Amino acid sequence: MILNRSVRLLLLSCPLKSSPFLLPLIKPFSASSPMKNKNGAKSSPFEFNKRRADGFDETGKTKKNLERKTRKLNPNTTAYAQVLGTGMDTQDTSSSVLLFFDKQRFIFNAGEGLQRFCTEHKIKLSKIDHVFLSRVCSETAGGLPGLLLTLAGIGEEGLSVNVWGPSDLKLLVDAMKCFIPRAAMVHTRSFGPSSTPDPTVLVDDEVVKISAITLEPPRSKEEECCSKSGEISVVYVCELAEIMGKFDLEKAKKVFGVRPGPKYSKLQCGESVRSDEKDITVYPSDVMGPSVPGPIVLLVDCPTESHVAQLLSAKSLESYYSCSGDGGKVVNCIIHLSPSSVTSSPTYQNWMKRFHSAQHILAGHQRKNMEFPVLKASSRIAARLNYLCPQFFPAPGFWPPQHVTNSIVDSTTPSDQDSNLGKSISAENLLKFTLRPYATLGMDRSCIPPELTSSQVLDELLSEIPEIKDKTEEIKQFWNRPNGETESNTDLLPSCLENIRRDDMEIVLLGTGSSQPSKYRNVSAIYIDLFSKGSLLLDCGEGTLGQLKRRYGLDGADEAVRKLRCIWISHIHADHHAGLARILALRCKLLKGVAHEPAIVVGPRSLKHFLDAYQRLEELDMEFLDCRSTTKTSWDSLESNEEGSLFSKGIPMQSVFKSPMTDLPCLKNLKKVLGEIGMEDLISFPVVHCPQAFGVVIKAAERLNSVGERIPGWKMVYSGDTRPCPEVVEASQDATVLIHEATFEDDLIDEALAKNHSTTKEAIDMGSSAGVYRIVLTHFSQRYPKIPVIDESHMHNTCIAFDLMSINVADLQVLPKVLPYFKTLFKDEIIEEDVDDVAVDELKENAL
Repeated sequence: MILNRSVRLLLLSCPLKSSPFLLPLIKPFSASSPMKNKNGAKSSPFEFNKRRADGFDETGKTKKNLERKTRKLNPNTTAYAQVLGTGMDTQDTSSSVLLFFDKQRFIFNAGEGLQRFCTEHKIKLSKIDHVFLSRVCSETAGGLPGLLLTLAGIGEEGLSVNVWGPSDLKLLVDAMKCFIPRAAMVHTRSFGPSSTPDPTVLVDDEVVKISAITLEPPRSKEEECCSKSGEISVVYVCELAEIMGKFDLEKAKKVFGVRPGPKYSKLQCGESVRSDEKDITVYPSDVMGPSVPGPIVLLVDCPTESHVAQLLSAKSLESYYSCSGDGGKVVNCIIHLSPSSVTSSPTYQNWMKRFHSAQHILAGHQRKNMEFPVLKASSRIAARLNYLCPQFFPAPGFWPPQHVTNSIVDSTTPSDQDSNLGKSISAENLLKFTLRPYATLGMDRSCIPPELTSSQVLDELLSEIPEIKDKTEEIKQFWNRPNGETESNTDLLPSCLENIRRDDMEIVLLGTGSSQPSKYRNVSAIYIDLFSKGSLLLDCGEGTLGQLKRRYGLDGADEAVRKLRCIWISHIHADHHAGLARILALRCKLLKGVAHEPAIVVGPRSLKHFLDAYQRLEELDMEFLDCRSTTKTSWDSLESNEEGSLFSKGIPMQSVFKSPMTDLPCLKNLKKVLGEIGMEDLISFPVVHCPQAFGVVIKAAERLNSVGERIPGWKMVYSGDTRPCPEVVEASQDATVLIHEATFEDDLIDEALAKNHSTTKEAIDMGSSAGVYRIVLTHFSQRYPKIPVIDESHMHNTCIAFDLMSINVADLQVLPKVLPYFKTLFKDEIIEEDVDDVAVDELKENAL
């Protein structure tokens, strides 16, 4: 096999001192070295790509000049504004708005889940020219890092996009520099308040003029000292170009004596000409029909009543009010991104009345939109899995929303409309307001997806796979056997699970895909629910908050975030941490005014740079610990109150660097938190993937069994992203659960080697070598849309993970038995690639 020239590795020449494994078992591969292949040739069990692990893989080099899109524009174009319903059902992020033209695309707000939404609804991100942020915070910009990485990974050269936002955008850009290639952010542009009464013009071309009006509430000196920057919001004014009327050729020729030729073009371009037959000047108005005025759309974001006060006094808006006289501009549509608590206030309603004829679209968080899921593909999978095995797949938190259905009051019904207020409706997913052709100006509901209910999904399932009903009954029997009886006498229950309670621990797999969110799988996040004791979070990819909402419902997810005590991040790749700021910001907001301790974030050192920079924008209320400070050596140094070497000299892992000064006070605080939530250990260990990549061991404290004897607590290991390596085997010795990445199927060993990931069989072998009781496979390549390719012959103690899967520690004995039933559920599925998995993965995994 000839590998890409970018995959060239150096041979290691140092012994492994921190592991019982010998050097021959650890072998970097090169283009000329033999590897395991489809013909069965054997290779070392611990081969890896050293260049990638060191962060020097050539395929990940930042492109010097990302391509900018240039297109010839025509003002006589199809145009519309469309609501993209990101966060409509989960209320976790701001909705986005697409302003569409034949040759241009503009996106307003890029909250978490935007990529996943666009993938499902076939909105091509590569066509987007500009992104505008109405505020700079995790709610409106949480999806921006992933979007920039995805665009930069498209094609040979990559693409870049203009990003606009108020002055706070500079702070976000500074924070993202820690993990986004510089070339992907060269077109970020911030703006401040206009120095004139007119709005600040951002884009002005043949098709549209987009201007900004900033709203910044006044602050006292005390507030300025303690407040964060991310409080500026923006009103965007989108004015389409006027279209000239039709040229009257007969009138020009016969009435005004202008002969066919260049003068016709000049008249159509607005220039006056001299008549060829008469001694007169012919003006464009003499021979042109009436022009068609350009429609105007406003996008308004007023997050608080303080912003509304600024909105009412904004001089820049006065020319757009209906009462401004004959010279005023007519606003056709106003899309309100403000929350319902603001838009329903009398003050805001009075402001809306200033636009008599405008169509108002309320696109803030409206409770009526919680009834039906926006991401239908993944919701359909979740409902099917819930029917098959509700024990591992509890009913999604948003289905059915009884409390919502019974409490919705639609304030926009005609009977409630004020006679001085234009039409006002709640936004729906993919609702359009047509701007051109002018003859069809107005609302267009043709693209709104049909409502999807759980009963519809189940009817489809039973029709497609009638035998699934019997399979569901078979699964139920696994829980009906007395006293934990099993079919196999060799499947002995570990002592740590003896008489274990259901409220001890539950593993909730929020995201089980790799690289970027897809229709069916979100990116990495594992929620460890310790019930009344608190909770932990292992990795936090983009959209993690939305997944919590889907699993627990709106109120339940808030409680899940409130009780988070520690968040552990495996490495700096965006698909493992891009949702962190949103979770921390919400936790801070939920606990405001309540006595609490900051969340402890454990992660690679480069993550601290991002969080420190981001905290200038939004309060995160967290305390950071380097993963290196939570290794076994560091914990030992805490016990002896001495500083020790964190890793043995010469270890061929990619988390090798000079030992830091151990943060003993913060480490002591983590030890205290672990004790409060019933944990004995949280130990990070280096793995082979990229610089500063880690796995983690979490061990529960000892407890008393039913007869009063002390028994060990359960032990859970999470590999993070890694090639098979001795550290994983050593850390997983006699673990109760190993959650291991299995990015590729077994036949794709070459790709796994090149990208420092694991295949399915390699992951299982790691667990089997360590005597692990149960293995859960996750982090599947997005080329496997619903179920990965698996070989059941070596999966007797293994199960594959799906999004929103909830594994209670009391159910571990049953876990492997449900695997064959998944294959029944997805028997007709085939491998398909919805995304350019290779290109995007290459860029994201090298963006450091």
